[in-house]
Amino acid sequence: MTVLIASDLDRTLIYSAAALTPVRTEPVRSEPVPELVAVEHTEAGAVSFVTAAAAGMLAELGEAHLVVPVTTRTVEQFRRVVLPGRQPRYAVVANGGVLLVDGVPDPDWAERVRARLAAVAPIEVADALLRASCAPEWTSRITTAQGLFCYAVLDRALIPPGAVEQLADRAAQVGWRMSLQGRKLYLVPEPLTKSAAVAEVAAREGSTLILAAGDSLLDMDLLEHADRAVRPAHGELAEIDWRAPHLRVVDAVGVLAGQHIVSWFAEQARTSEMHPDPDGAARRR
Repeated sequence: MTVLIASDLDRTLIYSAAALTPVRTEPVRSEPVPELVAVEHTEAGAVSFVTAAAAGMLAELGEAHLVVPVTTRTVEQFRRVVLPGRQPRYAVVANGGVLLVDGVPDPDWAERVRARLAAVAPIEVADALLRASCAPEWTSRITTAQGLFCYAVLDRALIPPGAVEQLADRAAQVGWRMSLQGRKLYLVPEPLTKSAAVAEVAAREGSTLILAAGDSLLDMDLLEHADRAVRPAHGELAEIDWRAPHLRVVDAVGVLAGQHIVSWFAEQARTSEMHPDPDGAARRR
């Protein structure tokens, strides 16, 4: 059985200093933060981390299985991340808009994405909607990414009640969806999905089992189309308590949730031949 491990990065697999120990109001397993390994650097120094235990397990998984990072980051932002062990042959970036193969954007996939996006309003419409909806008093920056989607950097404490919900409704009317992750509010076209790009990799490599992890609304389609899926006890999906029959929720938050997720990947990969998922192929179709 060929196992494909598709994981979101930020707040799922890797964690910034601010996200290492997120605040929770309900009881969730709480443990001291263990030794960390830096997996992303900027000119300012190390900015994203995994635990040392997760780093070791990730390196082992990369040797034995097809590990595919899946992220809404741009190509430039993704290239700052160096995961432990063998570097993945494939990476899904820009929320599925770009498929990197040996570090190079795949032109055939790019053409297929362009064709899909023709079915919804162009990015200029979404960008204008975002700029009209985000007041300067609580918005520090609005950016378009890879010519595919746009996002705003916000001060969440200053956002007036109902503003985000109104933006989500307006975006949906033109074929776009919204996701609020930390300080970033994304508008992404409906046809731009992580799951479609992962399915392309699975088809190319003949993968018979897809394991997936994610924490945000933009990860929901990835988790829905996987054979087996996992999410942390934090993030947008935790806020709406999203569940599915094939989904596992780890009993941890922050960087320790990332470690639990990697451990779950390893366990599922080990037992995949003994416990095949007969419903997985149907979900992918």
